[in-house]
Amino acid sequence: MLRPVSLLSALAAAILGTTLVAIGSVAFAPGLAGAAHAPKRADAEPLAVTIERLTPSAIPRRGPVRVSGRVTNLDEQTWSTINLYPFASEAPITTDAELAAQAAAPADTPVGERITDPGPYFVIDELAPGESKQYSFSVPRRLLPRVPGVYWFGVHALGQTGAERDPAAVADGRARTFLPLVPASQEPVDTALVVPVRHAVRHDADGSVSDVERWGETLALGGQLRSLVDFGVAAGDRPLSWLVDPAVVAAAGHLAAGNPARSIEPTIDEEPDADASGSPSPSGSASADEEPDSDGTSDGAGDEEGDGEPAESDEATAAAAAAAAEWLRRLETGVTGSEVLGLPYGDLDVSAAAQQQPTAYAEARERTGTQLAPWGTPLTPAVAAPNGYLSSAGLALTQPDTRILMTDRAFGADPPAVAHTDARTVVVSSFGAASGGPGPEDRRSPIAMRQRLVSEAALRALAPESRPLVVVFPDTWAPSSSSGFFEGLDLPWLHLTSVGAVAQQPSREVAADDIRYSARQRRAEVSAVDFAASDELISAGDTLQNLLTRNDQVGGVVRGEAYSLRGYAARRAPLRTRASAFRSRGWIEERLGAVEVDAPRAVILSSGSGRFTATLTNGLDQPVTVRLRAVTDPQLRVSVPDEPIELAADARTTVLLNASSDGAGVRSANLVLTDTEGTTIDSDPVPIRSNRVSNVIWLILGTGVALLFATIVLRLVRRVRAARS
Repeated sequence: MLRPVSLLSALAAAILGTTLVAIGSVAFAPGLAGAAHAPKRADAEPLAVTIERLTPSAIPRRGPVRVSGRVTNLDEQTWSTINLYPFASEAPITTDAELAAQAAAPADTPVGERITDPGPYFVIDELAPGESKQYSFSVPRRLLPRVPGVYWFGVHALGQTGAERDPAAVADGRARTFLPLVPASQEPVDTALVVPVRHAVRHDADGSVSDVERWGETLALGGQLRSLVDFGVAAGDRPLSWLVDPAVVAAAGHLAAGNPARSIEPTIDEEPDADASGSPSPSGSASADEEPDSDGTSDGAGDEEGDGEPAESDEATAAAAAAAAEWLRRLETGVTGSEVLGLPYGDLDVSAAAQQQPTAYAEARERTGTQLAPWGTPLTPAVAAPNGYLSSAGLALTQPDTRILMTDRAFGADPPAVAHTDARTVVVSSFGAASGGPGPEDRRSPIAMRQRLVSEAALRALAPESRPLVVVFPDTWAPSSSSGFFEGLDLPWLHLTSVGAVAQQPSREVAADDIRYSARQRRAEVSAVDFAASDELISAGDTLQNLLTRNDQVGGVVRGEAYSLRGYAARRAPLRTRASAFRSRGWIEERLGAVEVDAPRAVILSSGSGRFTATLTNGLDQPVTVRLRAVTDPQLRVSVPDEPIELAADARTTVLLNASSDGAGVRSANLVLTDTEGTTIDSDPVPIRSNRVSNVIWLILGTGVALLFATIVLRLVRRVRAARS
């Protein structure tokens, strides 16, 4: 039973309780309750206290501050008569550095005086082990600070178990946050909030998105990506900037479509009078002996399944499709009318690209384009590493019109709000504001994040020279609720705006060499191995497209998959990224290997020249177009068709070739099958023996024959004379 200690407290609790019941699953999300039931640490206080609502978000000119949350018993004993009191610090925090230091203070550090007037503000009669109950109360304005600045504010819980109380313990449980006080007449601080949409995108061998179950979880209600999008949508018509990797949106669209495998089916309409058979040899004398495999079916190389990997369950795929479709609808709602910053496709590690492959940035930016598919929402090209650091070489890769976001930790003790370096504008984000609140409760709870944000804004508003504030929320953040977050930003001294608007404000000149980028950051960059794996996959995809007669899209699909191999996600899991590239390349090479050239085991030329045939086989279930060339020894020549050769699906044809040799003996020829751009697909060597006799030998033979006939004639003449005599 919950026992209010006064009529006023009872009324306040009843009113607030009704409100909390009404918002139910939003205000008290299962994630928070689950965190409260975590096993007790050896150094943890026996009672876990959370602040889940704090209204208003700053100390008002008049009126009370209302606070509510939960108390959970982490102990193995039942606690009773748990009295709850607010506390607040006396001295204000006045600088960013001081606020950062205070936020890092240990949980048991005394940071404020308990407010005991008029007595316990709320009482929980009894709390069994693992049990959790709500509390709510109001703190009169007259008991809160009057001097502008940022103050500690929180809740202390003191209870009884029958055991002797530790005299050194300040409280049996506590929750802490920050509460600013800024005069309403203060000039407002321009504040830009950035919601990131980035996630590791990997593919299975057949091109389908891998880890379908995890994608289904993160895109579903309560998942990390869904929570961030829902959070952004909750901003309503307030200015908000979205930082989006288009590859994530494309992956969600792929999942929403059922996560199909990579397709080599036709994407180009067939010509009305197209010949369904393989093209005959341009020489006109080849025997076009095309036929299907002996069993009348494809050998499976062109099938979209059968890559040797178990397919993910239909249930998981269906669940992911539904979650992805709803997530895309929510994202469309959020980005419509808002500023959208487009990351290089696949969330390219720009600093690594500057070292390993500078052209990769231009390629990824071109694929991102200027509109967010599939809605055509305008976007601005942007560069922003998840940790906020960018090397000077990476900075030099970008174009002047790029929105560049960097952390203030890269600029030393006195960072600018907007920096100008090497003809580029850099918008500097606040690391502290995105770090969340102090412990012991969740530092990234919605209340903790909001109060840290408004406190950072308050300090800038109170500074002699007000600077804009830019906050890039962590890309791994999963806000459990958005209730009251943006309403708490509706303050007279806080003006929400966009990153683009902040970029137009006065900047400070900063030399590129003065921007911090440590050796540790360099070691963490995506390696040359990953860029090579990406390039090899792109090359394989282009070859497959150039081979297929009626598909002009598979190369672009593979290219999109390959771009994600160069992204920041590869820093965290390089082996998984490389395995994804290896699987996909194997799938493509299996299909390329289904198109073959077969030469005779040997060719004998009875004179200086002759003809022989080569067999071209297409084991795919789609038509292909190939070229044939011959690589020979210097004294050997093999004539091949100049025009491309078309092969129908599951067909083979023979091509008549002419060979000539300048001398007798065995010469080597290699028949090379290529795509239409000349990339080798298959080859087969053939030895060619020439029986051609040289002119010297013919002269000797002719002379011998002449001498033979002369001898015969001479002997005949002698016999005739002898007979007459």
